Amino acid sequence: MKWEQLVKLGRELPEVVEGIWFRTPALKVRGKAFVRLKEDGQSVVFLLESADEQEFLIQALPELYFITDHYRGWPAVLARLAKLRVPECRRRLEQGWRLKAPKALLKQHAPASRGRPRSRT
Repeated sequence: MKWEQLVKLGRELPEVVEGIWFRTPALKVRGKAFVRLKEDGQSVVFLLESADEQEFLIQALPELYFITDHYRGWPAVLARLAKLRVPECRRRLEQGWRLKAPKALLKQHAPASRGRPRSRT
């Protein structure tokens, strides 16, 4: 995947715009960045819900995900663009978007609930 393809996927999410974060191209929602291209031009930084998720992703898909000492223990992971595929990219982009989007925007764009509510009896 190329950065331009990632941007196209990211722009499918509500109110996503291109911007700059740490002097590199990034995607933002209402001014808050949630993914950026690394200086090497070959990897990206995805935000995560927790540092535990970082370790899980690196162990599960080491050919795709990695970190440097700078990101160790932070809720973020690096991904190799050349190994990134559309379904996984969409998952990571949506997760990052949900972490940074304001609650009102999340509520406005929440998926419609399916079926009838469950009975609590």
